[in-house]
Amino acid sequence: MFMGYYTYILYSEKLDRYYIGSCEDMEVRIMQHNSGRNKSTKGGIPWQIKHTETFETRLTAISREIGIKKKKSRKYIEWLISSAG
Repeated sequence: MFMGYYTYILYSEKLDRYYIGSCEDMEVRIMQHNSGRNKSTKGGIPWQIKHTETFETRLTAISREIGIKKKKSRKYIEWLISSAG
């Protein structure tokens, strides 16, 4: 069974903020974010998954994460989320 690697966008209603990351197991990762385990996302609990993309390698998932972050654009993130549905 192919699991893959993910690039994801989370949203915190509490902070009105997006978080972009990558991982191998989305279920575990969202639990980590929402349990306060991550310093950078602790203040925004609860986080909601708004967008995911699947890749065959960790490198491509990380590259995509970096590409989204480099845009430094909330408009781009919101466009990405709305265009995926």
